[in-house]
Amino acid sequence: MTRGAPRTVVLISGGGTNLQALIDARDRGELPTTLCRVISNRPEAAGLERARKAGVEAAVIAHGDHPDRETYDAALAREIDACEADLVVLAGFMRILSDAFVERYSGRLINVHPSLLPAFRGLHTHRRVLDAGSRAHGCTVHFVTPELDAGPLIVQARITVSRGDTEESLVKRVQEQEHRIYPLAVRWFAEGRLRMADDRAWLDDRPLDSPVVVRPDAALPD
Repeated sequence: MTRGAPRTVVLISGGGTNLQALIDARDRGELPTTLCRVISNRPEAAGLERARKAGVEAAVIAHGDHPDRETYDAALAREIDACEADLVVLAGFMRILSDAFVERYSGRLINVHPSLLPAFRGLHTHRRVLDAGSRAHGCTVHFVTPELDAGPLIVQARITVSRGDTEESLVKRVQEQEHRIYPLAVRWFAEGRLRMADDRAWLDDRPLDSPVVVRPDAALPD
């Protein structure tokens, strides 16, 4: 007996706009995976209501209820494993995960980061881009490894920073691109086309020496 579509768990901490992009792609028939559970570390996260409205099971594992990171991550892993997840998607999950957790889901844990990695790892990327005078900005979907924002790169969307851009305008413009490329990467994984091996991302059985690049004015690749 087959299991059917691959199963995906989404981890959130806030509003869940990338979660909504995944839900919308599912509803359009463009996401061949079952969104089986959304988990938040914050009970007030607005993304939980997005999940419930979309018919996706929502759960809270509050980080304040656990004495340390390792104990929290163990509780989180139990919830994920109860769903028999094939893929774990970080969608604005504002927790640094323990090495043990990352290694447990190695090759099936992905994240979207608001910069053109490897540039501007960490927080406050939009402010740092402006301070550096960079003309290029964007977002990157990558596999998660123990080193922060350093896992194999899968796909990037690139925008040009305009003279009048502010942190607020860059947040909006980059998020628009996140909502395009994150469902794309999840689809590739669900279709069995995307994997991680030998510390590299592979797409269609070819190693990605550099990430797939998506332009704002161009159609998404297949």
